[in-house]
Amino acid sequence: MKALVIDDDFDARRLLQKILRPFGYVDVAMDGEEGVAAFRSALRDNEPYDLITLDLLMPNSDGQQALREIREIEKENNISGDRAVKVIVVSGLDDSKELHDAFFIGEAAAYIIKPIRRQILLDEIARLGISLREVKA
Repeated sequence: MKALVIDDDFDARRLLQKILRPFGYVDVAMDGEEGVAAFRSALRDNEPYDLITLDLLMPNSDGQQALREIREIEKENNISGDRAVKVIVVSGLDDSKELHDAFFIGEAAAYIIKPIRRQILLDEIARLGISLREVKA
């Protein structure tokens, strides 16, 4: 599995990276702008992400904007359906508008409210059909 963690909070990034690292390669980005750049770069290198965890409230480009840009990049590259990256929104917001926008505008696959719980995250990833086999370092 190749994952991208997009979150402006250092502790959240570190925790998500720690949870995901045993299962594959994990990149991190500190805001939506940096996350979109990493996503674009991975596609250009023909090494797309299988999973993105995405915070909503971030400086520069928030999570909703980043998600819209990621979906637009996929459309430009004729990526859709099962080939589209699975995005799990991981946010401290328990807000129905944000939830609606993430799912229906940004096509997020899941929405997890912080604080991050390891098993809840891993269950969501498995539900999305992403392999969670541990890889040897």
